[in-house]
Amino acid sequence: MASILQSAFTYSTSLSFICNCSKRNSFRVRCNVIEPLKYDNGPPCISILNNNLLDSKFHLGNTMIKNDTRLRIFSGTANPALSQEISCYMGLDLGKIKIKRFADGEIYVQLQESVRGCHVFLVQPSCPPANENIMELLVMIDACRRASAKNITAVIPYFGYARADRKTQGRESIAAKLVANLITEAGANRVLACDLHSGQSMGYFDIPVDHVYGQPVILDYLASKAISSDDLVVVSPDVGGVARARAFAKKLSDAPLAIVDKRRQGHNVAEVMNLIGDVKGKVAVMVDDMIDTAGTISKGAALLHQEGAREVYACSTHAVFSPPAIERLSSGLFQEVIITNTIPVSERNYFPQLTILSVANLLGETIWRVHDDCSDGYEPYSSLGID
Repeated sequence: MASILQSAFTYSTSLSFICNCSKRNSFRVRCNVIEPLKYDNGPPCISILNNNLLDSKFHLGNTMIKNDTRLRIFSGTANPALSQEISCYMGLDLGKIKIKRFADGEIYVQLQESVRGCHVFLVQPSCPPANENIMELLVMIDACRRASAKNITAVIPYFGYARADRKTQGRESIAAKLVANLITEAGANRVLACDLHSGQSMGYFDIPVDHVYGQPVILDYLASKAISSDDLVVVSPDVGGVARARAFAKKLSDAPLAIVDKRRQGHNVAEVMNLIGDVKGKVAVMVDDMIDTAGTISKGAALLHQEGAREVYACSTHAVFSPPAIERLSSGLFQEVIITNTIPVSERNYFPQLTILSVANLLGETIWRVHDDCSDGYEPYSSLGID
């Protein structure tokens, strides 16, 4: 399997908040945990595997300084654990911020430290409850703008409303464009997003968008599996994901591709029709950007088993996990369900086949590069999919 990823990155995460910030210089930075955020969305519970995706040798010279006075990272309440991991990888402490809900549900945000003249990164995925988290991000952006921050980057590991990116029938809204306008008008100067549902969503923003992919994290994990490259087949759960699956297959020693043809009868309802490609006796790796109700991917997995697939793996960056996703994913159709922590997964939604990988180092490295205004000429950075 080592031949599958000839260009795999090296990356290291740790479950504790003590991280090796530079293997080359062999020193450690202890991240001080600030007072926990008072969040109402439920405590995140994240299982982190020891992967190797990005080596800190990619940091430029001595730019990684813990007391960088011009860089600030603040966390919203949607995924504070991921924010803490990102800051730990970067050797920084999370900025102090006060976020609370009033009795009527209104959101209050106050920065507890100065950001005047600073480059501020706000980490806030728009995961469920999507509307509350989006509004919270907008208020955070406004607070930073009014506090005279020099640059404000909205780090959105999961961009909600991304599926509403076009009109499929008359009199529909394009909510992805609306949310993009809200973020821009609130005062953000840049957006950093991970695995957008469709590439055209970047064009909805009138500000620069850095789009990174979670594929390297999942590919690196699959490289550790004892699977022969001759037995692999990458499967797209629908026609719309063919480009994504083809790119994934190319990284897996140019593995063959199969496509599940489906007909969607309504929102969150999918019907599998037939399979394009051969999966008999092979290990099928289904690739999608998100798992919502798991209807598409579970029906696709059932079809793969009917067509003779030996094992089925599900790989997805965003685990939305709307009911009844857990029941479908834990029904025995999948050998393993591999996701990332762009969206927090509560402990009650854990099941034996679930594997959660961390994108903290991926986002942390990207933040450093954005802050240092560098991209071209650095292969580790360009391979993250940033233009």
